[in-house]
Amino acid sequence: MKKLLIILLLISKIGFAQSDEAKQLLLNVEKLAQFKSILKNMKDGYQLLHKGYTAIKDISEGNFSIHKTFLDGLMEVSPTVKKYKRVADIINYQVRIVKEYKSAFRQFKENKRFTVTEIEYLGKVYANLFDQSVKNIDDLAMIITAGKLRMSDDERLQAIDKLYEEIVDQYSFLNEFNNSAAILAVQREKDQMDIDLMRKVHGLK
Repeated sequence: MKKLLIILLLISKIGFAQSDEAKQLLLNVEKLAQFKSILKNMKDGYQLLHKGYTAIKDISEGNFSIHKTFLDGLMEVSPTVKKYKRVADIINYQVRIVKEYKSAFRQFKENKRFTVTEIEYLGKVYANLFDQSVKNIDDLAMIITAGKLRMSDDERLQAIDKLYEEIVDQYSFLNEFNNSAAILAVQREKDQMDIDLMRKVHGLK
């Protein structure tokens, strides 16, 4: 009888032990399932985030490509700009400025009616005018050369118009300046002739 009680007690303990292990096993299985669910949610969240980031990145790069294409297009120069009449007009005015200022300056130096200081002043005015006209040509070259400036056709045409107005003003200034200097030279020549005539009349040398 005593042995039977001991056996029953052992069986009972083993049963309780197995029951505890079973419960623990069930808990572990539930925790594992929860953990797997958490991992799955994390994975889904990461994939969603990555997909969204990739989409935004692609869109951003797409916009950048469009922007770059647009800007590169602005660096191209259309035939309309290159053949614009005022391009040739600007160049012609620059050639005329150089030709006429050199001719006038040579005549004034040979005239002998201007002092050394006055000739130096004339030279500085002409040099400054020449530099300005050359700058206009440099700017024009930038405007009508592909790959130099990012401008639309309208902006290029407006810039060319502005250069045209500037070089026309420079040419007008050159004409006025040359005329003023020429009138001064003629007046001095006349004054000198009057002086020579008076001296001759009065028998003076």
